[in-house]
Amino acid sequence: MAKLHFRYAAMNAGKSVALLQVGHNYESLGKQILIVKPAVDSKGGDRVVSRLGVERPVDFLWVDGEKLPAEEAKLDVILVDEAQFLSSRQVNELLDVAVRVGITVIAYGLRTDFRGDNFPGAARLLSVAHEIEEIRTLCRCGSKATMNLRKVAGTPVFDGDQVAIDDGSVEYESVCAACHQRERTTAGASWD
Repeated sequence: MAKLHFRYAAMNAGKSVALLQVGHNYESLGKQILIVKPAVDSKGGDRVVSRLGVERPVDFLWVDGEKLPAEEAKLDVILVDEAQFLSSRQVNELLDVAVRVGITVIAYGLRTDFRGDNFPGAARLLSVAHEIEEIRTLCRCGSKATMNLRKVAGTPVFDGDQVAIDDGSVEYESVCAACHQRERTTAGASWD
């Protein structure tokens, strides 16, 4: 039975590399894959780009409201990068593809933003995915990183738009909840 999987992590945990490795494994077995990325993710344009330098073109840049081309091809798996940027409607369509069409879907993304708030796509995936798996990474202190710290010009920030693509002016660091709270307190930011 096909399932909808959600593999989540903080920034810099290797989600895109994991997606590319899974895609390679399926293809080496002669399986048909479809690599999808939400069109709102401008990082890398029409490519899945990892911080390790491994990249690959996506097969489908998914604009919210467009139908996923899942039934037109004989697919074995759909791999979704940056799944946090999906809408609830898109996640529901992924669930439908897994359940009704019978294609395995593996979505990779962040669980929360730099403020600790859910992304709409991640929230929906956490609600409906058949299997949820955390990909672990470390904080600077050595603890498990569970949060994302946004920095502008090297200074942590706690307000602003939910989405700011890492383009050189904005950077992100994976941190544990304690380090995130320490930086939040130092900056005088509240959870409100």
